[in-house]
Amino acid sequence: MSYLELNLDVTEEQTMFRDTVRKFAIETLRPASIKLDAMTPAEAIAPGSLLWDVLKSSYRLGLHKILIPEEYGGLGLSPLELSLVVEEMGYGSPGLSIALGLCSFPAFLASMVPTDTLIEKILVPYCEDTEAEIIGCWAITEPDHGSDALAVGSAQFADPRTAGKCRAHRENDEWVINGQKSAWVSLGTIATHAMVYLTIDPTMGMAGGGICLVPLNLPGVSRGKPLDKMGQRDLNQGEIYFDNVRVPQDYMFVDQESYAAITDITLATCNAYMSAAFTGAARAAYEEALRYSKERVQGGKLLFEHQHVRYKLFHMFKTIEACRALSRAALNYNLSNTPPATEYSVAAKIFCTDAAFQIASDAVQIFGGNGVAKEYVIEKLFRDARASMIEDGSNDSLAIFSSEKL
Repeated sequence: MSYLELNLDVTEEQTMFRDTVRKFAIETLRPASIKLDAMTPAEAIAPGSLLWDVLKSSYRLGLHKILIPEEYGGLGLSPLELSLVVEEMGYGSPGLSIALGLCSFPAFLASMVPTDTLIEKILVPYCEDTEAEIIGCWAITEPDHGSDALAVGSAQFADPRTAGKCRAHRENDEWVINGQKSAWVSLGTIATHAMVYLTIDPTMGMAGGGICLVPLNLPGVSRGKPLDKMGQRDLNQGEIYFDNVRVPQDYMFVDQESYAAITDITLATCNAYMSAAFTGAARAAYEEALRYSKERVQGGKLLFEHQHVRYKLFHMFKTIEACRALSRAALNYNLSNTPPATEYSVAAKIFCTDAAFQIASDAVQIFGGNGVAKEYVIEKLFRDARASMIEDGSNDSLAIFSSEKL
């Protein structure tokens, strides 16, 4: 189902592109996500799995390069165009929407610090890829560090007691990496390249970090089994281990001097992306409930004819419109300004993921007993939405450390 576009500046070309992505989301992403959800984590990532067909189809459509500037072969989308596309992908499957964003993570960061090495080794090859042969991931969380790794500007971020355990030291013209990234590394089980957020100087706490491009086929890299989780089961996650992994010195393209600034930009971008994706997920839950309410008879009349059901549906509708407005505003500002106003991306992420969960919960209530039956997609959307309140920074933690910027 479409929605009324209130932005009168959206062009016909942008609308056509949005509709193309919507069609792909409905016909490809959602059916695939439902099938992947029913698989074991190992089955979902195995050779021959439907996941690989979806990734290849997405790459051929160019959805893997929505965050990449046109000069490197990316789509060069404006913030508004990015919002339109990500919402539709989230409408089809929030998990696969996040996966496609993360596929581009090394190339996206490389486009921010475009050295000759990064352009040659990752940016151009990634944009030219149509077979999902290059898959990125964001390796930042550790067994003892999650949301705190994103708390740029807080007192704890520079506290030596908070330093990460996955570390790198320089030996001649190489960096040597040792340590572990946790089971929450999205795409960690299948990625070919990782942007690894490391500790270089532990005396500086989290602020003493560096960001390194690590091809995951190097000696010393190993992985854990894919995580078996409640929601977003179509988004595989798993540990990555580094045992004396050696990378060329120019693969460490962010050091302590700019680590905090780049991490802040990372959070601003990823949280804004999440807000758009879960605006789409919220819309999907609302539309499922609206459709069901006009088909299901209860008490001798359609559910939609009961006042309390219409009341719920209207509040779901108006909340989604608020999500879209805040999400687009945060995307537009923070993709257009450096440094970003990260607290607005955080606010958008928290608001939209909280809303998606509440709307999915209300939708389950409208479905009644059918709402908890796996044959109805609303049951999956509810689980997917719940996971969103923890990933990319727990909503509670994000709110606490972002409040220091108010």
